[in-house]
Amino acid sequence: MSNDNGTRAAIVTGGSRGIGRAVVRRLAEQGHAIVVGYAGNRDEAAAAVKEAIAAGADALAFQADVADETAVAGMFSEAETRFGGVDAVVHSAGRMYLAPVAELDLDQMDALHRTNIRGTFVVAREAARRVRPGGSITLFSTSVVGTSFPTYGAYAASKGAVEALTMVLAKEMRGRDVTVNTVAPGPTATDLFLEGKSEELIAQLAQANPLERLGEPRDIAEVAAFLASPEGHWVNGQVLRANGGMI
Repeated sequence: MSNDNGTRAAIVTGGSRGIGRAVVRRLAEQGHAIVVGYAGNRDEAAAAVKEAIAAGADALAFQADVADETAVAGMFSEAETRFGGVDAVVHSAGRMYLAPVAELDLDQMDALHRTNIRGTFVVAREAARRVRPGGSITLFSTSVVGTSFPTYGAYAASKGAVEALTMVLAKEMRGRDVTVNTVAPGPTATDLFLEGKSEELIAQLAQANPLERLGEPRDIAEVAAFLASPEGHWVNGQVLRANGGMI
């Protein structure tokens, strides 16, 4: 469904940077009105809104810690007030912390899991309550759940929780005509991914798939936009590994 003028409305968490920013642009091109959810970088969020408007969309930014249920409820309420409802939720907000298990800083791990696990459940809970019939909920995991790279234990575990939630929530949405899927990118050229990695390691990861390159944010945004579109509505309860064929 959509509002009275036929516009579908989307919430994109983590929409100010990286993959989320690319999702905002792509959904804007699709004709969605968009709430750009962001954690703290107001300038980047404003820039994402400007890009969405330039693509022809109505858009606004909303600051919310995804693990804060009151803030997230406010974000959904703002979307309903401004756009009449919510048709698509793309939850791309996340945190990364890498360390061998033997060297884990447990406070860092707790912060990671607060954002990646609690935050996903908070956003999914609100989406399950509010997304309109014909809509979609798209979550984010990582292909590292399958590749099991060293130092990714805490991060991959947090995303394993997201994958476990996906089919459960899809089944719980029975009768609502709302789909639930998770996108699991491989190595993608975002600031979050590139930070702290040597040129040698980046080149090695780029060769890890048969297409012999890193993913670009737009590659992942295309998958998310398909799942948010009426054309993608028959895909449900799936984890899509968007990684160029990396095993």
